[in-house]
Amino acid sequence: MDNRHNKILFWGCFIALITTSYAFISRMILCGGQFVTDFGLDKVAVGQLQGAGIWPFGMSIIVFSLFIDRIGYKVAMIFSFVCYLAYTGLALMAYSTIHGAAGADLLTAQKRGYELLYWGSIILGLGNGTVEAYINPVVATMFNKDKSKWLNILHAGWPAGLVMGGLCTIALAGATDWRLTLGLILIPAVIFFVMLVGQTFPRSEREQAGVGYVDMLKELGAFGALVGFGLVFAQLGQVFGWNTKLVWGLTAVVVLAFAALTKSFGRLILAFLILIMMPLATTEIGTDGWISSLMEAPMAAAGHEPAWVLVYTSAIMMVLRFFAGPIIHKFSPLGLLAGCSVLAIAGLTWLSKTNGAGMAVIFAAASLYAMGKTFFWPTMLGLASEQCPKGGALTLNAMGGIGMLAVGILGFPFIGYLQESTATAKLQASSPALYQTVTMEKKYLLGDYHAIDPIKSAAVTEAGAAEAIKTATTTGQFSALGKMAFFPAFMLAGYLALIAYFKTKGGYRPVELEGSPAPKNH
Repeated sequence: MDNRHNKILFWGCFIALITTSYAFISRMILCGGQFVTDFGLDKVAVGQLQGAGIWPFGMSIIVFSLFIDRIGYKVAMIFSFVCYLAYTGLALMAYSTIHGAAGADLLTAQKRGYELLYWGSIILGLGNGTVEAYINPVVATMFNKDKSKWLNILHAGWPAGLVMGGLCTIALAGATDWRLTLGLILIPAVIFFVMLVGQTFPRSEREQAGVGYVDMLKELGAFGALVGFGLVFAQLGQVFGWNTKLVWGLTAVVVLAFAALTKSFGRLILAFLILIMMPLATTEIGTDGWISSLMEAPMAAAGHEPAWVLVYTSAIMMVLRFFAGPIIHKFSPLGLLAGCSVLAIAGLTWLSKTNGAGMAVIFAAASLYAMGKTFFWPTMLGLASEQCPKGGALTLNAMGGIGMLAVGILGFPFIGYLQESTATAKLQASSPALYQTVTMEKKYLLGDYHAIDPIKSAAVTEAGAAEAIKTATTTGQFSALGKMAFFPAFMLAGYLALIAYFKTKGGYRPVELEGSPAPKNH
């Protein structure tokens, strides 16, 4: 960073990302705890409330990228800050609505409070997505000759916010007034707003190089539009109950519009990276909560606060991302991603064999996995930006948005399928009669499967049968982790193919645009 302005702009974006992840994790923790009690929520309502803060996140990253260069990065920054203010205000109103209410009035107040929280969560998701939509192209433009390094450092802000959220949760554990836990979001929000509102944001690298809007769309092309907006409409269809024909119809309209306007399939390398990004997102985000839950049980048994798991794994990611630069310079972005895939495969495989092991062994395996996944997300963003700079904010952010939406629509259900199908197979092998009693047939996007019915299994009182169900469930969780190693294995094959491709071109080199901003002295 060669001047004070760049430092302020970069660290303002960094703190904005901290705000995003703090808001994300604090809300998720409260959804699983105090919100349930205060607002009388069942599991369905909890799931809806959690989803309300997630689906606008991935969707807004993609949608905002279509016009963020037109409205300007500062306008997007101000919009995100307003979203954080609105979310905090609605959440505090929800608290005020229920406290002091009793009897029949309490039920009405809880319903009203839930509505305030729900809409506040949607606004929060839009704000979080907007932050991602402007910070990535700003940093990619500022450091256009070293994008992967600086995007990794920027994205150290995400685990930093998770660390802060975990520490605040631990410090405030047991407090009945959750307004403080939630309201702390305003500290980083005000800081990044004050830092950035007076700064001049750069025009994007694409604009400075004179690349037109249609040329930007050509980089994404019909294929990128099919995947990106197909996921957007699929997510909206799930939220609002649209039928499949409407989802496919809306997707077809956008794809045909892209095809007619751009006359482009899209850059082939970008299409290839999009195909890798979906299993990458599932590997990183999809397994996080799963692994944390496996680690929390031995933590609780040892008398430790389970939130330390989050702090520990996030701290590893935060520290390592600050040191991504030397590794990238030595191995290239593709070399780093291939190496991380190997670590992720080893970590998941080791974790799958730790059933019954002590806390130290599980933590060691999880640490290996955490080191592997650390560089996946920001390095993929950097890779896409380096190879498709004409795509500007659109291609850069489409990668992140596709990843977020893919893990929600495809990844999480598939992880659930792996756990349930593995557990029921174990139960069927050990206790066929019990399997017939406590399982039920379920459907998901890729087909039918059998799952252990929680209501039927809870009704089982015989000690041996209850133990068999517990063993099958636990075994399924651990065994399915080994099957999840398929995703980083697929990614590894893709990265090795790209390494071989670039070797025929004389080695990996970022694509540089004529007229793009000069490199920074860093």
